Amino acid sequence: MDTWLIKIGKALSALRRDGILNGGRRILASFAMMFRRVGSGDILFIASGVGDSARYRCYHVAESLRLQGFRVSVTPQDTFCLSRFAEKFSVFVFHRTSWTPTIESFVRKLERLNKTVVFDTDDLTFDAELFKRTAAYAAMNAFEKKQYQNGIGIEFLKSSAVSAVTTSTTFLAERLRAFGKPVFVVPNCLSGEDVSVVEGILEAGIKNRKLGMKDEKEKSDLVTIGYFSGSTGHDRDFATVAPVLKRLLDEFQQLRIFIGGPLLLPKLLESYSACIDRVSFVPRAENFRNIAKVDINIAPLEIGDPFCEAKSELKFFEAGIVGVPTIAAATQTFREAIRDGEDGYIAMNEEDWYKKASYLISESDFRRTLGEKARETALRNYTTRNASNYEYVTFLRSKISHPQLNS
Repeated sequence: MDTWLIKIGKALSALRRDGILNGGRRILASFAMMFRRVGSGDILFIASGVGDSARYRCYHVAESLRLQGFRVSVTPQDTFCLSRFAEKFSVFVFHRTSWTPTIESFVRKLERLNKTVVFDTDDLTFDAELFKRTAAYAAMNAFEKKQYQNGIGIEFLKSSAVSAVTTSTTFLAERLRAFGKPVFVVPNCLSGEDVSVVEGILEAGIKNRKLGMKDEKEKSDLVTIGYFSGSTGHDRDFATVAPVLKRLLDEFQQLRIFIGGPLLLPKLLESYSACIDRVSFVPRAENFRNIAKVDINIAPLEIGDPFCEAKSELKFFEAGIVGVPTIAAATQTFREAIRDGEDGYIAMNEEDWYKKASYLISESDFRRTLGEKARETALRNYTTRNASNYEYVTFLRSKISHPQLNS
């Protein structure tokens, strides 16, 4: 019964957040995945949903592994007769999967068959007490909160059936090693489709310039700072830079703010509504187009907050792939990903945010150079084709044997 209440909660949340049209599409996509045909192979990812987390942690990682010779499939945890896959794959990766009676039974069956079970997480949701203090949890409806009562993944992390854990950041890896299992950092990355979509966006801009047509950035002297929330629960993150944005709006008359996704605008910015453009959730390709339209991307987070420290660097490379430079909060992950002043900026405090944003607003040539370097980094380090997961791949090869992998 609780499982269905959680599903209802997720559906209501999607409709509230994305609207009837986009939310309905997401619900239908989730339902359709339950009937998707899955054959046999080496690795099966069991996804917790159809959102960005499942996209990056299941579908994109699966694509990267296919490029390295593995036979990989993805199925949702709610797929019918999940147990029928037990003998069709060698490795099973459970991404933030809820420990339902069905999943528990399936995991026990895999253990009896001596299959390799991996748990994947990209957040601290396995720490229930910590998660319940977050803004993301507070924004959930009562049905959704049921899913997090005991934390997502804690049963996997304590289970003798689980051989290893994968995660998205070194910060999370340090926390997860406390459970005594091998932990592999598998960074988030862009899919081949993402890269193709972006190439189309950039090529269209180049063609237009050759025809003497200017894009929106070139038509005016306006400079736009973009913030793309990606999901609910980021109001406090954005509030950390609100005083800086107010100061910048007062100082630079050409400055505009673009907000993509759900966000409660801080009160001190309410009087600047004429300078702020907003859009709700949009399809992924459209989101890349929106990012490409801004001049500066920002990724504010509450430094020192465990959940913020656990976040990956995807806001850096999603902007970088379209040639837009990012100023990011100085979390451990961003400090590891960004070469400050070379392919992006790291902001240590409010004054740092102001100085670096001011410089990028004023210096268009440097802004363009920083964006170009960010794109080089995104292409080099953050695509499924160039993903570097040597230790994890070696681990998987040790669990699987077939001619394609050994050739």
